Amino acid sequence: MTLLDLWLSRSIPMCLLLQSLVLMALCFPSASMCPKGCICQRDPHLHGFNVTCSQSRLKEIPPSLPVDTVLLRLDHNQIGGVPDLAFHGLRLLRELNLSYNAVETLGEGAFSGIEATLQVLDLSHNRITSVHKDAFARLKARIIVDDNPWHCDCALQQAIGGMAHNHEAAARVLCRSSELHDQEGQPFLAVDTDLCNLAKRTTDYAMLVTMFGWFAMVISYVVYYVRQNQEDARRHLEYLKSLPSKPKKADETDDISTVV
Repeated sequence: MTLLDLWLSRSIPMCLLLQSLVLMALCFPSASMCPKGCICQRDPHLHGFNVTCSQSRLKEIPPSLPVDTVLLRLDHNQIGGVPDLAFHGLRLLRELNLSYNAVETLGEGAFSGIEATLQVLDLSHNRITSVHKDAFARLKARIIVDDNPWHCDCALQQAIGGMAHNHEAAARVLCRSSELHDQEGQPFLAVDTDLCNLAKRTTDYAMLVTMFGWFAMVISYVVYYVRQNQEDARRHLEYLKSLPSKPKKADETDDISTVV
């Protein structure tokens, strides 16, 4: 056997191995991108991946999720927030489970990029107190928001108003705190007051009080200034009165004597 034959006999298996690896990478591109601590399984019916990251002690959304993820479970972690565009690029995502985390607020672009495909969004059992007024505006998904310490204000009222198709979710929002103290502990839909106008009226009242305070301050200063000037004028007059009279000149005295 020549050296060439020996080299070819060893190279062919290596080439076959490399070809197999390349084919696997091309056929399963997302599997190689499965985040640490998660399990990625292909769903043959939905033509994408079910990504399960439950109970993985995550503190943030994994940055390298498979682009063809159809179901994403991030429940029972320690995720404290959802950045804008966090799921942008997941063009097939249908179900997103963020329940049992530590999310406190949601921005306008938290779910940007998945509005068209998302069918279920679970945000229950978090620490959400407030959301941007447009956080849910373009979502058509069923939204689950149970057991969050909601602060019922104008922004939440606007956000709920954009969830007309999610009446069930809106009905489950309870006010842990509210702009109206008598609404605390009550269902949000029981609030029949326009909280946005309430906030505007409160702002107008605060501005009015502030303006009145400044006006009173100016008036007080003017009164003080006038009185101070009057006091200075009185003292000056008393000083002038206290001055001795001027003595008469000698010529005037001689003229008086001559006349006499």
